[in-house]
Amino acid sequence: MADRDDITLGFIGFGNMAQAMAQGLVESGALPGERIYATAAHFDKLQKSTAALGACACETAREVVEASDFVVLAVKPYLVADVVEPVRDALANKAVISVAAGCDFAFYEGVLAPGTHHLSTIPNTPIAVGAGVVACEQRHSLDDGELAAFESLFGQVALIEWVDGKLLSTASSVAGCGPAFAAMFLEALGDAGVKHGLPRATAYRLAAQMMMGTAKLHLETGTHPGAMKDAVCSPGGTTIKGVASLEKDAFRGAVVNAIDAIQG
Repeated sequence: MADRDDITLGFIGFGNMAQAMAQGLVESGALPGERIYATAAHFDKLQKSTAALGACACETAREVVEASDFVVLAVKPYLVADVVEPVRDALANKAVISVAAGCDFAFYEGVLAPGTHHLSTIPNTPIAVGAGVVACEQRHSLDDGELAAFESLFGQVALIEWVDGKLLSTASSVAGCGPAFAAMFLEALGDAGVKHGLPRATAYRLAAQMMMGTAKLHLETGTHPGAMKDAVCSPGGTTIKGVASLEKDAFRGAVVNAIDAIQG
């Protein structure tokens, strides 16, 4: 493993999630683009997406592996085994980071060469703006130096949360799928504001800042969400009327049902 200040990062697969990770690292200053390498199925498209970040487009997975200290497997889960096979030998000397849903420690023990250091994670898209989450399986085979380097690098753009392997899927549902639900809530608040006369851009800004601020308040104070809600609800006031309406429409139950649906 290179010195933490000289780490190189490679992506096998450079779709939306991989690009979000790379963008967050580059724009935050955590890692310069020239130390990021990527390969993908469509090279012409890859060249455009890497050029925007100053990253290096590679024609083969082996080029990425040979250039990188950390190798991020960022392809669809059903493609992982096929993508790994041609570079299985080269990956044995690298730290492998998976972002493929459902591919846990046990899966990689059967796919990678014996002794390969690897960690299964699930990031989310807000990592692109340095406000992400990376849920990590507690069971991994990174050595102390690799683990420290991983946390130092990605900790600059995301909350690193360690969970038991059997809970990685649930963590993914909450943090990985959650941005879609949050975006729907943001859109709905915007629509409501527009319905009552606010310009749409203003309504979206108000709602987005409110969501960001509420989340930050919880993270920085640890205040229970129920207590945060109560602090805004004056007796007989406007907010409690809105809360009662949401409860009537099973707002919280709908959210729980959405996670249940994902978990199957």
